[in-house]
Amino acid sequence: MFEKILVAMDSSGIGSRVVDSAVSLAKGVNAHLMLLHVLAPEEENSPGVPGFIGMDYYPWRLDDVNISYRKQWDEFESECLELLRSRTMLAVAEGVKAEFIQIPGSAGETICEFAKNWGADLIVIGHRGLSGLSEFILGSVSNYVLHHASCSVLTVQSKVVKSHESVKTDGMESCTS
Repeated sequence: MFEKILVAMDSSGIGSRVVDSAVSLAKGVNAHLMLLHVLAPEEENSPGVPGFIGMDYYPWRLDDVNISYRKQWDEFESECLELLRSRTMLAVAEGVKAEFIQIPGSAGETICEFAKNWGADLIVIGHRGLSGLSEFILGSVSNYVLHHASCSVLTVQSKVVKSHESVKTDGMESCTS
């Protein structure tokens, strides 16, 4: 059924749930895992894109911004690589054949392209549950992958909202159903 499972992960909290789900599935079908992290400035914990506002007034500061940003980006890249290594080692410890790769790029496009080139049968990806304006502004990597992947996609939800749960926000109360 599934022989090659691509695990698209990021550095957010849901990343470990995505890997755990993929490892559990891979054990059951004796599949090979490839853990992929795409280095993208849009990622939740990344240093983002350096700001150059006001640099036309202070052009001599541009070098300082570039040096500081490069240092932050290098730290982010190293932390993500270590996270990939540790999660891969956990999969191997569970008896699953696993490897990892980290690639810079646009997350959704890179995941779909890598899955196709690697010959993945399944992509396992997290879904943070953004909706409305947040999803419109930030985009949804999982939504992009669902619509553009050349193979099946399994999404792991970040949280489950119970039916008829009462939610309070800044003195206002709403009920979800």
